[in-house]
Amino acid sequence: MITASIFEAKTNLSNLLKETQKGEVVIITSGRSRTPVARLEAIQPVGKKRLGALETPGFVLSDKFFEPLPEEELHLWSGGGE
Repeated sequence: MITASIFEAKTNLSNLLKETQKGEVVIITSGRSRTPVARLEAIQPVGKKRLGALETPGFVLSDKFFEPLPEEELHLWSGGGE
């Protein structure tokens, strides 16, 4: 968890948002006593694409999954022989 005063949050908002995208929570404080007044967190963490709807750790698709197949493999998948 990251703590930042209102002034620090205004000055470093872009960096704090990047941290929330990594899963961090930012507590914004006020006054000399640094009283917590707000929480900044990502609505939905940015991460790798998951297969299925389960939130449990498991199979994660890499970006390579979405790349086109090589021509020879496409030929085999379309019913072509070896």
